[in-house]
Amino acid sequence: MTNPVLSDIPPEVAALTPYQPGRPAAEVARERGASNVVKLASNENPLGCGPLALRALQNPDAQTLSRYPDSAAAELRAALAKKLKVQPENILAGNGSNDILELAAQLLLAPGRAAVYSRHAFIVYKLAVAARRARAVVVAAKDFGHDLPAIARAAQADDVRLAYVANPNNPTGSWNSPDAVRAMMAQIPPRVLVALDEAYFEYAGEAAPGESIRMLDEFPNLLVARTFSKIHGLAGLRAGYAVGDAEIIAALNRVRQPFNLGALAQRAALAALDDDDFVSQSQETNRRGMAQLSAGLDALGLRRLPSHGNFIAFAVADAAECYEKLLDAGVIVRKLAEYEMPNWLRATVGRADENARLLDALKAALAK
Repeated sequence: MTNPVLSDIPPEVAALTPYQPGRPAAEVARERGASNVVKLASNENPLGCGPLALRALQNPDAQTLSRYPDSAAAELRAALAKKLKVQPENILAGNGSNDILELAAQLLLAPGRAAVYSRHAFIVYKLAVAARRARAVVVAAKDFGHDLPAIARAAQADDVRLAYVANPNNPTGSWNSPDAVRAMMAQIPPRVLVALDEAYFEYAGEAAPGESIRMLDEFPNLLVARTFSKIHGLAGLRAGYAVGDAEIIAALNRVRQPFNLGALAQRAALAALDDDDFVSQSQETNRRGMAQLSAGLDALGLRRLPSHGNFIAFAVADAAECYEKLLDAGVIVRKLAEYEMPNWLRATVGRADENARLLDALKAALAK
């Protein structure tokens, strides 16, 4: 770095690689000269967003666009509280669940403190910890998933103040039962906040979606983070929320940016809460698509990880080469080298025709 302004930035930050999102379809189409590009890289809902959310966004008035949004997101928080059977003071609205994960780090981490997370877990945990110059305690994965007892043991260290747990985990799709999460929480020191990242919880078919919320009465050091980006299809609006102990929520509000959730995002999220039909349709589409991709990957002789999300990870001999060949065929997936999985790719579960495109392109790529 030659700019003198950057001469004293923390080495932990200087060593970071910026987050790499899935490549936009339009960019790949221009670069590769491809048409009808299929993007299966960012775990977006292949059905788009629900009709109730779409209707809520139509014809916004000038006041909605020219005035700052409700910084407290009071109406959305009240609706979430009613649905989840908690109080509004137990809810924090965020600019996607990523905002919640960052706020937890901002509140609790600093030089001399530490955070725990699993290997092969969502890369944002690493970024959030390093940006605060805190010590990262990376726990070895178990079958590419979270080893919850090991996470609980690592959290015993005196400097640990935060633990990130993804359930289901991105990018591997692993999932831990509510009983396993409760057993872990029972071993976590009360001073350590556990940020339970449930961005994909609606896709975990056998999961009990209310269990983590019910744990809050027993474990005030639990914070549940969720999003409207995935099953509700509102990734472009960045709406998320956290559920937790009222004192924790109040503390997070002290470091939260004002107006962190836009007016249109609040409006769409509020409408999406009532769109149970769209959620059910999205879950069924995902179930069928997961079965289609699993069978197709098996037929190609590729190792895959069982997934409880809306994505699936699979191994190939040369992931970088296969990724490029898929781009040439107009199919975008995600490389997992930054997750210490250099021979793996991750694909979002799409519509039936999109899944078929991926499998056909994979077959051709592997045959060359």
